[in-house]
Amino acid sequence: MGASEWDYCVPYQEDLNAALQQLRREVFEAGDYYWVNGGDWRPEEEREPRPQSLEELWEDEVVQEAGTHSILDVFRVVGPDDTPDHHTVEPVTAEEAHALLGTDKLTRAHVADFDVFPRSRWIGRCAVLHDDQGHPQEIRFWGHSGD
Repeated sequence: MGASEWDYCVPYQEDLNAALQQLRREVFEAGDYYWVNGGDWRPEEEREPRPQSLEELWEDEVVQEAGTHSILDVFRVVGPDDTPDHHTVEPVTAEEAHALLGTDKLTRAHVADFDVFPRSRWIGRCAVLHDDQGHPQEIRFWGHSGD
């Protein structure tokens, strides 16, 4: 199948990891992800119902390999002293934003240029977006995952 790109925007909150966890719950509850074991490529009698929890979802070995092609494929936001790894989200720093886009206060207008931020498969990115007065308004999460 190959990897899929994903992109989400949520209201700003100071705790980026809490925002990620809330978003993951919402996406899971809405069923807005690829469920490999229920795909219409399988005969009807072999399709499995969607899992009842995120834990149940990730217990499945096929999901561990193929992913969900969504925000569910990342589990936590890394801190400033952490090294991003498989299933994590790396925040864009003010220094990185300034070096690549000329400002440390990103806005929705900058989103079209987010391809300048380095990224790797199975590692998401996030950035705080500001209003015209420089106040944080939203958090954008993006990445690509899945096989």
